[in-house]
Amino acid sequence: MEVRKHVTELHTDRVEWLKKMMFYKDDLASHLNRLSEVVQNNSSIEVTSMAEHFQNQFIRQLEVNDVLCHEINDESRLFAEIEAQNPVATDRKLAIDHSELRDKVETYEKLFNELRHEFNTFVSKTL
Repeated sequence: MEVRKHVTELHTDRVEWLKKMMFYKDDLASHLNRLSEVVQNNSSIEVTSMAEHFQNQFIRQLEVNDVLCHEINDESRLFAEIEAQNPVATDRKLAIDHSELRDKVETYEKLFNELRHEFNTFVSKTL
């Protein structure tokens, strides 16, 4: 079923998602720095293999983050074009909810938080 929401609400969603993506990107950079510290302090084969696993996961998360940011920005441009074509009462206009994009962002957040938890567990065991 097609869900419709106010254009301003959809805009607020996109702004919030972009802020979250920037936060996660910064958090990933911190995790990569922390990972290099762990490897410098413990160079056992077990630790380095897990470090490689996390490095690959963090790089993949950065790639997905970039793709999501691109999709969110594309949606924003689309809505801006629609509003520019008919700027009357944009605060009361309804549009189809971007539920697919919402699902992608929620899935990203879930997977990111699971990875963060797994990484923090790894770090606590190696120190």
